[in-house]
Amino acid sequence: MTCLIRQIVTLLLLVIGTQPVLAADADVLVYGATPGGFCAAIAAAREGVSVILLEPTDHVGAMSTGGLSHCDSNQMVRSTLMGLFHEWHLRVVKDYTDRGLPAPYDPTIKDQSRWVFEPHVAMRVTKKMLDEAHVRVLTKQPIQSVIRDGQRIVSLVTPQATYRAKVFVDGTYEGDLMAAAKVDWTIGREGRAEYQETLAGQRYPKPKMNINGFDDNGKILPLITTDIRTADETGDQNIMTFSFRLCLTTEPKNHLAMPKPDHYDPVRFEIIRRYLRAGGKIEQVGMDLYPIPGNKLDGNNSIGRLFSIGLIGGGKDWHKADAAGRQAIWEAHKQYTLEFIHFLTNDPVIPEKVRQSYARLGLCKDEFADYDHFSPALYVRESRRMKGLYVLSQKDILNTPRKEDPIAIASFPIDSHDCQRIALRGGGVLNEGTIFPVRKTQPKQGYAYHVPYRAILPKPGQCTNLLVPVALSCTHVGISSLRIEGAWMVIGQGAGVAAALAAQAGITVQKLPYAQLEKHLQTQGQVLELPATVDHQK
Repeated sequence: MTCLIRQIVTLLLLVIGTQPVLAADADVLVYGATPGGFCAAIAAAREGVSVILLEPTDHVGAMSTGGLSHCDSNQMVRSTLMGLFHEWHLRVVKDYTDRGLPAPYDPTIKDQSRWVFEPHVAMRVTKKMLDEAHVRVLTKQPIQSVIRDGQRIVSLVTPQATYRAKVFVDGTYEGDLMAAAKVDWTIGREGRAEYQETLAGQRYPKPKMNINGFDDNGKILPLITTDIRTADETGDQNIMTFSFRLCLTTEPKNHLAMPKPDHYDPVRFEIIRRYLRAGGKIEQVGMDLYPIPGNKLDGNNSIGRLFSIGLIGGGKDWHKADAAGRQAIWEAHKQYTLEFIHFLTNDPVIPEKVRQSYARLGLCKDEFADYDHFSPALYVRESRRMKGLYVLSQKDILNTPRKEDPIAIASFPIDSHDCQRIALRGGGVLNEGTIFPVRKTQPKQGYAYHVPYRAILPKPGQCTNLLVPVALSCTHVGISSLRIEGAWMVIGQGAGVAAALAAQAGITVQKLPYAQLEKHLQTQGQVLELPATVDHQK
């Protein structure tokens, strides 16, 4: 009998030893330190609840601290972007002026001017705001599973620990917590009929390249994703291209030579050679460069060019990959980025003047030192999208912007980067999926519209204590406007306030009285009234 007890105890110890340790409880747990995630965490904490912010990687702030240093709000109605978004930008500017440097912009002037900053400044401001709010930030905490009790999440399990909370917020671009909690989601593009969206389905605004997209064996060339063209009105599983936002410089004192790519294969860029030799414009090859403080440049994938630093089709499996799989996809994007720049600076098909202009660019010594000075953040423009209580679609942006339960106002143009590149068997190559900005011309900004609380709520039969402000409930056309950090910051703030109130009241997120939420959002500086001069399509 004693031997049996000893065996049972030993077995229990072995089982316990393989389980994560319970690290902490909190009123609100936010998973994903994206701008939407960290704003949700700060907003919840400012409502007086305890907050844990878990980040699966070792980088806090995602794109806002990872190289996206040209704030895209220059195409938005900035007077509606207040609360934490406004405060964050005030603090960024104060960081400069406190050091005796000129203010890079004025956040109190709500025009269409460019707001630009350096990544390390954005990181310093973000961490300080989290620290002041007493948010407990824990990195390298990738989700393994969630433990549920009926329709409620009880705890989130990572390799390091198990975390319990009353209310959870999914702040990831990918909707990883939402998916782990078995909440309905979708990915890819709807057909035009599903939500009566004229901008849905297949999109061909860019001109056909009159070149052969196949090699001598009949296989599609590298950088082409398919040779199948479907009906224009149909949807598919394709998503916007991913890329990095590169922090670059030509300043000698801060300049590091651009790393050479591993295993560079010039054959990979045969499609560009064919395009240029067939009379294609060199202006269609390259990247967008935005000047930022410190004599630096923010390098971005160009939505208007045929060939840029976005790896078309490269992020298609990102959402379902595990940590190792995502790291491989990340590395593939870095490899492509470095190869593309090497091609621009070395290949004879590129004019000498263009080669020299790109050859002057290097990485910055004072940015991303822990990551060999290369951005740690892959620009995940689109991933999973929740199928929640309300699906925000094209009509909500362009036709019926007012909602009865707004938590934020968004206004970025409907704007999608390429989704695929198609080789036609009869000849020609097409970049497909681009939605060039749908916006007003005077001023040059998108249409303002309400983001309803219902769009961040799962259906109550699926989960009652989860809010999803980033991978929120919308169509591909909808995410093409919502997919911007400024929008996610104000939506994240709305989610954080709602999470805190639901946790304090001990009620489901779906039963939180909107009047109470509205009052607290306004107290935190959120703007919920649409501009008086809203001009939408009819």
